[in-house]
Amino acid sequence: MILVTGATGFIGRALVRQLSETGGKVRVLLRSSPTSPRLPRGVPVEVAVVSLNDERGVRAALRGVDHIYHLASAGSLGRRGNLLNTDIEGTRVLAQAAKDAGIQRFIYLSHIGADRASAFPIQKAKGIAEEHIRRSSVPYTIIRSSIVFGPEDRFTNNLARLLRAVPGFFPIPNDGRRLLQPLWVEDLVTCLAWALQNPEMVNQTYEVGGSEYFTLRQILETLMNITHTRRVLLPLPTPYMRALLVMLDNFIPNFNISTYWLDYVAVNRTCPVDNLPRTFGLMPARFAYRLEYLARKPWYSEFAKRIQETFRL
Repeated sequence: MILVTGATGFIGRALVRQLSETGGKVRVLLRSSPTSPRLPRGVPVEVAVVSLNDERGVRAALRGVDHIYHLASAGSLGRRGNLLNTDIEGTRVLAQAAKDAGIQRFIYLSHIGADRASAFPIQKAKGIAEEHIRRSSVPYTIIRSSIVFGPEDRFTNNLARLLRAVPGFFPIPNDGRRLLQPLWVEDLVTCLAWALQNPEMVNQTYEVGGSEYFTLRQILETLMNITHTRRVLLPLPTPYMRALLVMLDNFIPNFNISTYWLDYVAVNRTCPVDNLPRTFGLMPARFAYRLEYLARKPWYSEFAKRIQETFRL
């Protein structure tokens, strides 16, 4: 049995789908919520409704579990999230419970640049979480990922939506020249799945990213080409950019761009481009070749798709 935290996130949904397709029995850890969880449709999973901070509940959820994928993070929630409760304390509780339950492997999804001494909150939280896992003495594999993109992400989708909505000018933090290394979500979940099958990856930390480096400015220019929009990219100092994001988050429903995103693009977030082929034998997908999901489709195309999904269920 495999336990997955963060299964309702877009990476978690892709991972749960792949684990299920390969025949794995999956249990997902969900916190209590008034809304229905966004789990992948048609995928059989067991559900344990418990907070990561509930030590007794977490121990109960680990009964019969052999492996853990820990993806849960408050980073994507911005001001509504709590890094201390979820990323730091939640990981500590889960790692300690995993030790007591005799978990065979604890696989943790972290970020490139994770370091408890980091000046950026999300990187600092990830660094502390990694230390909790290492100190627990549970066999672990930590995968530090670059920024991830895919059909349900909060990166390319939200940027494309804003590019369409903002007239004329589009603000970017500072000069937009920090390097990013976008990684296709299916490549990442393949790495996560393969890590579980490779005993040589026990108690190791790996950094993975896409096959190309892009500045934020280049990424936005690529998205403008895909979405057929033209905007003037306007450099804005980071404090003003942060204030703008906070204001938009307050006034736009489902804004979904975390202020922590600014921390991620504040410095270069890259690793060697050959890490994925060398470590996992996998050639990562190229960024521009996987963005077809951002192109506008005729309304009748989406309508037909929903009809098909309804009858399939």
